[in-house]
Amino acid sequence: MVEDLELLKEEIKEKLTEKRYAHSIGVMEMCEKLGIQYGGDVKRAKLVGLVHDMAKEMTDEEMLDYVKKNKIKITETEKAIPQILHGKIAADLAKKKYDFDDEMCTAIACHTTGKENMTLLQKILFVADKTDETRKYEGVENLRSIAFESLDKAVIKNIDDTLKINIDKGKVIIEESIKTRNYLLINNN
Repeated sequence: MVEDLELLKEEIKEKLTEKRYAHSIGVMEMCEKLGIQYGGDVKRAKLVGLVHDMAKEMTDEEMLDYVKKNKIKITETEKAIPQILHGKIAADLAKKKYDFDDEMCTAIACHTTGKENMTLLQKILFVADKTDETRKYEGVENLRSIAFESLDKAVIKNIDDTLKINIDKGKVIIEESIKTRNYLLINNN
């Protein structure tokens, strides 16, 4: 696994636009804060935060081509919304290029959708991606506050907000997000 964070930062910086790189640094910093707050492995949290979006700027065609060439299983919904694949692709790259472990790769793969029975690291990245300091949407301050009270509540709140937005816009709903929400609601009562 990567030992030199500064070297990895430089490598990621070369792959991303300035705005996406700033977001990646922001997510890395939020992962660190949440890792400290919840007693997680801060080094691993920072690493997944830094690389989580390294495939985000690929085109839809490039993403679909990558998953096909690398035999990454995708759903019909993911095929219809190729940008959602950036997490799975980044996870595959992190495994092959940086020797990230399975939990780290799963955190990266599901950082947009969530998944049932998420580990602490996976919840940290999911929440950090939506609450880093570069995020400026309505309600982000509230979500940041919730993030430091309960990761589970922050995951649910983010999914609820995203579902409402996508429903209002008539967009496709990612099944994995609904499964994540239901799992947390069923298992946290």
